[in-house]
Amino acid sequence: MAVEENCPPPFIRAAAELPGEPSLKRKFSELSTISDATVVTCTPIPSKPRYKARKEEEGIREAASAQIAVSADGDSDPHTCATDASPMYRYLRSVEAEAKRRPSANYMDAVQRRVTAGMRAVLVDWLVQVAEGYRLVSGTLYLAVSYIDRFLSLNAIGRERLQLLGVSSMLVAANYQETCPPTPEEFCYITDNTYTKEELAKMESDILECLGFEMGGPTIDTFLRRFTEAGQEDDKNWGAQLEFLASYLAELSLIDYGCARFLPSVIAASAVFVARFTLNPKSHPWNRKLEQCTEYRASDLKDCIHGIHDLQSQRKAASLVAVSEKYKQSKFHCVSMLLPYIEIPATYFDDPKGVVGG
Repeated sequence: MAVEENCPPPFIRAAAELPGEPSLKRKFSELSTISDATVVTCTPIPSKPRYKARKEEEGIREAASAQIAVSADGDSDPHTCATDASPMYRYLRSVEAEAKRRPSANYMDAVQRRVTAGMRAVLVDWLVQVAEGYRLVSGTLYLAVSYIDRFLSLNAIGRERLQLLGVSSMLVAANYQETCPPTPEEFCYITDNTYTKEELAKMESDILECLGFEMGGPTIDTFLRRFTEAGQEDDKNWGAQLEFLASYLAELSLIDYGCARFLPSVIAASAVFVARFTLNPKSHPWNRKLEQCTEYRASDLKDCIHGIHDLQSQRKAASLVAVSEKYKQSKFHCVSMLLPYIEIPATYFDDPKGVVGG
């Protein structure tokens, strides 16, 4: 009963369209004219707390069931990464690489005929707004994007069904992750009632069957907290800023189709590398502690690091601003407003021998 009390009634049209308050609704009929070069502006979604018990501080991460906590002293927690990676971490690394949990690296060229990378970017950018508006936990967004990529790797769809795939994937992910997920009616409403409940249910069923009901598994978010805690240093007053900045960079990677080929752990590690470089560009962003924790050398992450750094520099997704606007808020320390450095020195991809404190 407590859960029911914390759940507000479904959105109603009058409440969602109060003067001065932008609507959650978005109809994707304009996708028929979108190309990769099209400039698309995002309409901000209003902040609407979903449950009474939701924490006010959105920067506090909800612990995913498979997420590994890192202890402050590095001694009492068997999952700590102060020395070698734990067996649990290595298990998660093996699970994330399973073919059934991975999208095809080139599905846009090999499978899709009417959907482009630009259309996917517009969809994911909008889903970031939806997740923010409904106060969904971060793992829900990462899972939803994973479902979209995996489904598109196996099924060619028309652009008129792309938003249906997006909201259905978010519905599946929310039902998997959330205590009180949005209702199907709410998801129909935010698409301007472009789709019916029956169409949403059919797509939900198609997603589940296509993915073989393999809905769990590690995401970028699973690894990010572990890596950001390992990246904290006693002599630098980064605090939550490093965590927020790494989270910002990780969410930017969701927008870019090119990042779908990287494993979640690679993106998480690369986001921490770029975050540390942004906060302290004169010091090597990688060290022995991070190398032991992640089991990645900086050279292993080079391609992904450059991709995320380009996204941070707005060389690829300058017109899609949902993630940037989200992390401009003071509760996230305005990390998206930090100016990235133009180029990462090539020496930072060398093996950091003798580098211990960063």
